[in-house]
Amino acid sequence: METVCHVITKLELGGAQEVALYAVSHLDRKKFRPLLVTGPGGLLTDEAKTLPGVDVHVLSSLARHVHVLADLAAFVELIRLFRRLHPTIVHTHSSKAGILGRWAAWCARVPVIIHTIHGYGITPAQPPWLRRTLILLERMTGWITTHWIAVAQADVEKGIEWRLFNRTQASVVRPGIDPHPFQTGIDAMTRDALRAQFGVGPADYLVGTVACLKPQKAPEDFVAVAKQVCETVPNARFALIGDGDLRPKIESLIEVNGLHARLHLAGWRRDIPTVMKIFDAFLLTSHWEGLPRVLLEARAIGLPVVATKVGGVEEAIVQGRHGWLSNAGDIAGLSAHVIRVLKSRDGQPQGRSQPVEALPKEFLLEEMVKQYEFLYDRFVDDRRGGKAPRSVWSASHP
Repeated sequence: METVCHVITKLELGGAQEVALYAVSHLDRKKFRPLLVTGPGGLLTDEAKTLPGVDVHVLSSLARHVHVLADLAAFVELIRLFRRLHPTIVHTHSSKAGILGRWAAWCARVPVIIHTIHGYGITPAQPPWLRRTLILLERMTGWITTHWIAVAQADVEKGIEWRLFNRTQASVVRPGIDPHPFQTGIDAMTRDALRAQFGVGPADYLVGTVACLKPQKAPEDFVAVAKQVCETVPNARFALIGDGDLRPKIESLIEVNGLHARLHLAGWRRDIPTVMKIFDAFLLTSHWEGLPRVLLEARAIGLPVVATKVGGVEEAIVQGRHGWLSNAGDIAGLSAHVIRVLKSRDGQPQGRSQPVEALPKEFLLEEMVKQYEFLYDRFVDDRRGGKAPRSVWSASHP
């Protein structure tokens, strides 16, 4: 049995975190012993500790924000942990855990080092000097990486452009979802009660999103779109499910724009599949992405989507079929698409407005785990056969 250790910076509510949790809890126990390493304070940490058969290690020094001393302490803790647990595979997620975890695994002589790109931590919001530094750091870390996994083909192309890896060193494995909770019905009483919680009347339209309140998701743009749409569609209402560092700013924008009766800031909720079923449209205003699982969830419900053309969004949403796409920051374009969707409802809010298509197999959680296991088997078999798994370093230093 091979030990597989997944490392992620923080188990907050998010796509990368849910992918990591599902992976460690569904790996074939006849072949793999799963471990999970994370930093403290995540909303999903307690849930992770209850997963049967999964050893969870919380490192107090592993945190998202850059802090030299804490990062050095986390690096040393990771090396010691890997030397004690002897994993065959270390599989990292997220930027901080990806850098510290891969170098710690290399120092601990872990045979197979894999990293999943859930969208890059190198973003348009960063100054050019920082972007160049981070690209160089990722390129150097690529030297010791056995294999890269990307959630979107767009991330593979970006990695090749930045010379992080070549095409043979990366695979696309989609961040799958379980569509069943999103496809079960919701009774009228539950729907009406939830909509009332959000300040939505029977004749109102509800446009919603599920997103962390951070620069990546551009919640300011969500507020701006809400303002423009409400000027044209007076019975439009908006709901933002999520929380984060930008909450005070978003609360202020809601007040300044006079939207307190039209935009409900709901915070995090654990009944997302139920809440999304009361939406009439789904709006995602992100400025950068990997491949947002929430768009797959909206597709599973049959919600029309309005989103920005960033990262792998166009690999999940086909323009004119599943929804409508605009450039990041295009408030007028996003607003026009939302208005189009709402007016197409012909005064009939509450309910699906388009047929529900079965999601392709590549977007299902079970397929994601199968592809992970296929890659693990491939590199473990190489090791058993006396063939060292090849990283960029080993490829260039025979």
